[in-house]
Amino acid sequence: MKKISFLVFLSLLSLVGFAKPKPSIYYELRIYYCNDGKLPDLLNRFRNHTTKIFEKHGMENIGYWVPTSAGNNTLYYILGYPSKEARDASWKAFMADPEWQTVAKKSEENGKIVAKVESKFMTLDEALTSKIKFSKKATGGVFEMREYFCFPDKFPNIEARFKDHTRALFEKHNMKNIMYFSTIEKNGGQPTLLYFIKHNSEEDAKKSWDAFRADSEWVKVRTASEESGKIVEKVESKYMTATDFSRIK
Repeated sequence: MKKISFLVFLSLLSLVGFAKPKPSIYYELRIYYCNDGKLPDLLNRFRNHTTKIFEKHGMENIGYWVPTSAGNNTLYYILGYPSKEARDASWKAFMADPEWQTVAKKSEENGKIVAKVESKFMTLDEALTSKIKFSKKATGGVFEMREYFCFPDKFPNIEARFKDHTRALFEKHNMKNIMYFSTIEKNGGQPTLLYFIKHNSEEDAKKSWDAFRADSEWVKVRTASEESGKIVEKVESKYMTATDFSRIK
């Protein structure tokens, strides 16, 4: 009897040890603005230490990018969590981790690395992205992060237009859909649509966008979708390349 109980105990221990982490449903875009010349130090810290310590504390590394613009000193990255509460608990544990504290102190022996941090919370827009697909190998190219700020009550319209038409037209013009998010705004305000697409190069991106905007099918779709008024008030765009340690490449 004791032997059976011990075997049951070992089985339960095995199940706990190999239990899969809960899937991410709450995401965070973090932007680190570095002090002059400190971006290489930040990338080394993430590459060699930070990403692993994130995983240790239940955070999912989604993607890491740096802008292509000249004089860039910024890192953009996305983490995933099972919930807002899990996010807060993970960051609390991360900041208190002696390993992280040692790494942070050593990496800043020649000066502080990060000047400012911005954060944006999001959910994966499941109507537009059923699942984030990760890259198994680097394929080159550039990513474009775009954020659409809609006129009041128009977010469902932009979501429907992308779902029914825009994504397919992107692919038609050699723009690869990567992932789409709905931001979580304070006080329950209307979200923005924040998404990533990929191009072979910035030159190809310009050609693709020119062809997309001139496409008669797109002109027809846009006109029909805006019969009751304009949908998008403002668009922000940034071209970036994935870091060597990004899961999305």
